[in-house]
Amino acid sequence: MERITTQAKHKRLEKKILQIFQEEMKKLSEDLQKILADDLVTAFINRMVVFTEIQSKAKASSPRKHSLNP
Repeated sequence: MERITTQAKHKRLEKKILQIFQEEMKKLSEDLQKILADDLVTAFINRMVVFTEIQSKAKASSPRKHSLNP
C-alpha cells in the first residue's frame, strides 16, 4: 500500500467504515462519526505501511532456501 493515498480513496474508505459500523456509531453525532471514520482509515493506512515494511525487511533478511527442482 502506498504511503500517500489519494483523498478520494481515503473518502471512499471512510464511507465504507461508516456503513460497516453504522449500528455501533449511531450513538454519536454525525460530526463525531465522520471524525472516527477518518481516524480509523488513517490508522489502518499507517498500520499497513508499518506491516508492509516489516514484512519486506523479514523477507530480505531471511536466508533463501534452495529448491531441489530448479
